[in-house]
Amino acid sequence: MLAALNITRYPSFDISEIIPEPDFAFKPFEALRPVKGGDILPDFLLQKENTKWQQFFNGAEIHGPVLLNQLLNKPLVIGFYSQHWQQYGLNLLQQLNAVQYQVKAAGGNLLIISPEKGRALEKIVWDHNLSLSFYFDKDKEIAEKFRIYSESDPIWHKFSGIDTNVPLLATYVISPAGQLEYDHIDPDFSKVFPSKDIISAVQRAGAQNSKIRNISGSIGR
Repeated sequence: MLAALNITRYPSFDISEIIPEPDFAFKPFEALRPVKGGDILPDFLLQKENTKWQQFFNGAEIHGPVLLNQLLNKPLVIGFYSQHWQQYGLNLLQQLNAVQYQVKAAGGNLLIISPEKGRALEKIVWDHNLSLSFYFDKDKEIAEKFRIYSESDPIWHKFSGIDTNVPLLATYVISPAGQLEYDHIDPDFSKVFPSKDIISAVQRAGAQNSKIRNISGSIGR
């Protein structure tokens, strides 16, 4: 007599019922396309919270009210900076520090936007005797609107030695009327910093603003 076979039976199933589960979430790639002079100014907001601002004079921190209206009512030079750029970032700070008095003489203001705040930045400013104003964009929201930062195209894909995704080093001149007058982005750090072009852009933005005010004043009479 043949021994009975011990057969384990499984319920039948339709292969179409299998739902594939990918090992990672798909993120579409979108290359950085920084805004340029002449483009429409991105809609961004500078908040008045004191924790988002820090001002230095000759390396030492100074305290005072944030006069946001005065800052935005003049041509504004914005420099995007991150300490993760190391020497390249320091070079940008020093170059902006060197032209800031010319910027003010031309009727403009200068502001550095950075995602980092803390002792490392304070040490850099102190060691190099910088007189700059910083606004902290911790979540990189402003940098993202200027399209110099993106989660889908991280910086480490482009530059060796950087293992943190940070904004590109970029400098812009913005008119009080909300126009992008000028941009400077040097992706391979081969260009000379355009101090004269930045000052010229500030002067143009200031002249345009004066013209608009004169026209507005004439209409209001």
